[in-house]
Amino acid sequence: MTFEPGMTPAPTITPEETGIVPQGMTRTPGASDFPWWRGAVIYQVYPRSYADADGDGVGDLSGLTERLEHIASLNVDAMWLSPIYASPMKDFGYDVSDYCDVDPLFGTLADFDAMLEKAHGLGLKVLVDQVYSHTSDEHEWFAESRSGRDNPKADWYVWADAKADGTPPNNWQSMFGGPAWKWDPVRAQYYMHNFLVCQPQLNLHNPEVQDALLGVAQFWLDRGVDGFRMDALNFAMHDPQLRDNPPAALFDRSVVRPFDFQHHTYSQFHKDTPRFLEKLRKLTDRYDGIFTLAEVCADDGNVAIKRFIKGTTRMNSAYGFDFLYAPQLTPQLVHDVMSHWPDEPGMGWPSWAFENHDAPRAVSRWVAPEHKDAFAKVKLALLVALRGTVIAYQGEELGLEQDDIPYELLKDPEAINNWPRTLSRDGARTPLPWDESEHGGFTTGDPWLPLGEANARRAVSLQEGDPGSTLNIARAMFGLRKHFPALRLGGIENCQFDNELLVLDRVYEAQRIRCLFNLGPNERPFSDTSENTVLIASVGGATRDKLPGFSALFWECDW
Repeated sequence: MTFEPGMTPAPTITPEETGIVPQGMTRTPGASDFPWWRGAVIYQVYPRSYADADGDGVGDLSGLTERLEHIASLNVDAMWLSPIYASPMKDFGYDVSDYCDVDPLFGTLADFDAMLEKAHGLGLKVLVDQVYSHTSDEHEWFAESRSGRDNPKADWYVWADAKADGTPPNNWQSMFGGPAWKWDPVRAQYYMHNFLVCQPQLNLHNPEVQDALLGVAQFWLDRGVDGFRMDALNFAMHDPQLRDNPPAALFDRSVVRPFDFQHHTYSQFHKDTPRFLEKLRKLTDRYDGIFTLAEVCADDGNVAIKRFIKGTTRMNSAYGFDFLYAPQLTPQLVHDVMSHWPDEPGMGWPSWAFENHDAPRAVSRWVAPEHKDAFAKVKLALLVALRGTVIAYQGEELGLEQDDIPYELLKDPEAINNWPRTLSRDGARTPLPWDESEHGGFTTGDPWLPLGEANARRAVSLQEGDPGSTLNIARAMFGLRKHFPALRLGGIENCQFDNELLVLDRVYEAQRIRCLFNLGPNERPFSDTSENTVLIASVGGATRDKLPGFSALFWECDW
């Protein structure tokens, strides 16, 4: 396998040793004409848990900078950083108190600049989170807004009078539990919050608020970032008439939040949100190679999501939730999800993830404990085969499982509020294990969350020298996608499934790659007798004659 300039290959492992042997590798003419992000592999960094340089138990920018070579060695194209902005950290950075400064917990703007320069030198693009639906209640904008009803920022947040009986203006519910309204005695009004009480909702209907947020985006673009992951865009604008949400006609009786008893008809997905996104796109188009990724969680399949990426004037792509909270990964699920995004003009470009900082680790959701390690590898192979941009979450390259965090050590406010019915997000946010030393080499202090023993045994240092490790399979598979345009850019043809067997063809111009997966634990018979195929990848011991449980084959076809 050929590595791109600036990339760091695994120190002792050749691609052939992993079973991924890209013979006859080709670059299809014209493939380089697409923007860098189309079909890219992006690595999500959760900075609190990546690497701690100062020993305070929390990851920081200096630690990230010191360990950037690990990310480069994965053959990914870019990394996305969860928030590093100034914040009271009540929602771990998604409660921003200053959009244009780094929280001292992570370092300084100078530390950010140093990290960005090194990342670019390693060939890595850098995306940062942007949180536009709300701020912290400690943001200076909110302090001014709540000081009275006639100040310059009085209308920068969503304020409303009480009903005649003193109750909130409507029935909207917060995602984290309870009404989406908090009484403020200073203004003698309620303010809206879709998440924690300390996260007041910005009023994006106000042009001044829009201009302020565009100024935030320009600040980071001028600093040299390569794009944004836009947090919770479905919450960005509300119905100014404050109409009640209708009840959900059929809801899951196991729900743990009042939020789930409603259709969010009026509290989300306002028709003017795309117009703001068009303003943002005009700004990002003034810079070269900027990628904008919308986080949009919708109940109507992909209809609402596609409105955010329609045409060429809004977001470049949207972050799909089809897999993140799915109870099982089945061939039929993959087939059905991919069918919603055909390779057609105007369809929009999707992005996919199996894990992130808000969802439980996939190996703990989708497979029995005895199959976790095998499944972690075939899952990475499947991610590489999906049409769209794909996002690997920190630790996914090691096959990390969900850590079990006891109640007394929980930090996640959602889990605390809904204990014991919600699986803690903390379990997917525990430190990345680097070596066999205490706390996995993450910190010399006491880590902000404990690292479980099972994940400590999956440390980077323990996987480096093993050709068949999840880490080295991840490196090889991501490299495969980088070099085969059909995997990176192609459409999907001939997508079929039979129980736990999935086959799909990725096709770009004259190049066709067939991808075959056994997503179950039992061996499946298989025979490939064609003389017009070149095997380019085998995961989990798959051969032309058999497919062991949790295995995959990729081959290039001349037909």
